[in-house]
Amino acid sequence: MSTRDTGTEQLIRDTAKHLFFAEGKLHATTQEIADAAGVNRTLVNYYFRSRDILFDQVFNEAQEVFSSTLDEVFESSMPFKEKIRNLINVFIEETTQYPYRQLFIITEMNRDLVLYSKRSRVNKVKSFIEEIQLEMDNGELRKMDPRQFIINLFSLMAHPLITAPLQQAIFGMNDDEYAKLMEERKELIFETIFR
Repeated sequence: MSTRDTGTEQLIRDTAKHLFFAEGKLHATTQEIADAAGVNRTLVNYYFRSRDILFDQVFNEAQEVFSSTLDEVFESSMPFKEKIRNLINVFIEETTQYPYRQLFIITEMNRDLVLYSKRSRVNKVKSFIEEIQLEMDNGELRKMDPRQFIINLFSLMAHPLITAPLQQAIFGMNDDEYAKLMEERKELIFETIFR
């Protein structure tokens, strides 16, 4: 009985994740993934049977890691302002590392699988909404529908990352310059919310 080389399997998974969500090659072929990983294409098929199965595994794994990271922020007992500052940092760092994952989520929103995974987060979001409402009631935040606050916050964080290629072209910036701009943006978002 042969044993699976989990190191090779993980290498293929990590390479695919990088190609799909860091480089934006959402339609990378099995051969392109194998070439980037430095393995034979038959190994990709051996471990994952198809590019679609590999894609689904990589996407689900990436979503679980990102959701867990956000959950740690949402469920922490730190003061609200610190929690928001931490959320901004975590979201921008994660999305900067894998900007095309957010684009994929947007394009796949009509798939039941993606919507179901988002619906399962209702209770976590409900708790965060209650926390936002409490901050508004205490005068720490401008009064509005807490859902609007969440939409505003995530729009401020996600939009410049999702549209990075366009922004870089318009501003004539390279990747390093834009990364510096996004690093500065973390504080700007925080100050915009708590002005």
